[in-house]
Amino acid sequence: MAPVTIRIVDLNNHPPTFYGESGPQNRFELSMYEHPPQGVILRGLKITVSDSDQGANAKFNLRLVGPGGIFRVVPQTVLNEAQVTIIVENSATIDFEKFKVLTFKLLAIEVNTPEKFSSTADIVIQLLDTNDNVPKFTSHYYTARIPENAPGGSNVLAVTAVDPDTGPWGEVKYSIYGSGADLFLIHPSSGIIYTQPWASLDAEDTARYNFYVKAEDMEGRYSLAEVFVTLLDVNDHYPQFGKSVQEKTMVLGTPVKIEATDQDAEEPNNLVDYSITHAEPANVFDIDTHTGEIQLKNSIRSLDALHNITPSGDHTWSLEVQAKDRGSPSFSTTALLKIDIVDTEMLSRNPMAAFLMQTRDNPMKAVGVLAGIMAIIVAITVLISTATFWRNKKSNKVLPVRRVLRRRPSPAPRTVGIEWLKFRRTKAPDKFVLREDPPNENCNNNSLGSAPPPKVPAPPPPPSMAPSMGPAHWMVPTVSGSLAPQQPHPSPKPKALVKHKAAGRPIQSAVVSELRQKFEKKNVHNEAYF
Repeated sequence: MAPVTIRIVDLNNHPPTFYGESGPQNRFELSMYEHPPQGVILRGLKITVSDSDQGANAKFNLRLVGPGGIFRVVPQTVLNEAQVTIIVENSATIDFEKFKVLTFKLLAIEVNTPEKFSSTADIVIQLLDTNDNVPKFTSHYYTARIPENAPGGSNVLAVTAVDPDTGPWGEVKYSIYGSGADLFLIHPSSGIIYTQPWASLDAEDTARYNFYVKAEDMEGRYSLAEVFVTLLDVNDHYPQFGKSVQEKTMVLGTPVKIEATDQDAEEPNNLVDYSITHAEPANVFDIDTHTGEIQLKNSIRSLDALHNITPSGDHTWSLEVQAKDRGSPSFSTTALLKIDIVDTEMLSRNPMAAFLMQTRDNPMKAVGVLAGIMAIIVAITVLISTATFWRNKKSNKVLPVRRVLRRRPSPAPRTVGIEWLKFRRTKAPDKFVLREDPPNENCNNNSLGSAPPPKVPAPPPPPSMAPSMGPAHWMVPTVSGSLAPQQPHPSPKPKALVKHKAAGRPIQSAVVSELRQKFEKKNVHNEAYF
């Protein structure tokens, strides 16, 4: 006997095969929510791939065939057998609003065999919707025009917002807000905007309303749009004169004007035409249809010509003027106008009368002119006062200050005499002179300050002779101060001193007279005042 070894050579007779949980499987399905996180693994797919051959015959590649860039398969090369993993590569593309179902083919193909056996498996991914979209309006703003006389509850316009999400996430709820939304309502589900049942619209009061409309889903995602509502004006106002009876003064050759206003908001409802409906005589006045200016006919150029037409000689004429708007239907109002006509020569004689006559029809004009004149006067006064104040404040001119010296009352008679004064009379005038203070550089010449009190001069030395008995009956006028003699000590007064006092009286009178003359002369030269 001899051993025989038989080598069985593997033939490539098996293609790659996909297996599921229950065996070979060529279709795999999965449900997942849209926009999964980037790089997440699709764990709901349990796929195994295997090739029963050996060696190189069992080597194959894996790849996904379908919309590219969404998923990738791992591993990409397999030897014999591997677990297949599919990973999310582009989350934004996995959108339920774009694809409800994503379908791929998982392909396994041999690499190094001449047969290139392969197999495929279908991958079907059902996408589930999430609330990933915001309701969006079909326009960023809406405009509407409704007549101002529209009754309450009238429809204005309908707004539309779309939410691509499905189910409850796609349901939109509407609301309005803003300062102009008080007179309007909106249906929460249809988006129809209508006026409040009690609303009374008036184009003359508010001609345009502006507010915001909001579309919101169940989770609070929302968007906004702006709404503009314009009220169409309706001719619902009559032209109105300021007064039903008016008085005007017409200067010969100058027109007068009557004016009516129409409260309607738009043209032609607020345009007014004027006409004279009644006048006697009828051929005296013309009126401008658009401006309401009334003037005499061109043929009347003087009061005499006017009086010839009106024999009664009146200077006042009455007209009935009509104001009619251009709306449809049209409304009109009349007013009675009394015109007093004066000549220019009469006004030229008295300018004040002319001014009062011209402003008689417009008293506010006269008040304005008078107020303007008073304002100008006040402004000029303020300017002059301000200029004077600043000129005085900035002035650096300094004048010498002269001190005013007042006479002090002479002392009361004393029992003790001051005989020592009698013997120095000849030197007394030299002590009483008018002195001027030196100029003060820091003193303003426009301000009067109180002068410092004068200094008391030093008393003269006491006389060698004994004082006389008895009181002194003479006074010494002073200029810059008063004498302050030393008080002598009281001592018994001998009778012999009385004779010396009597002898000194002529000397006293001479000294006082001379001193008074010098003082008066000094007063005249220096212009001192008391």
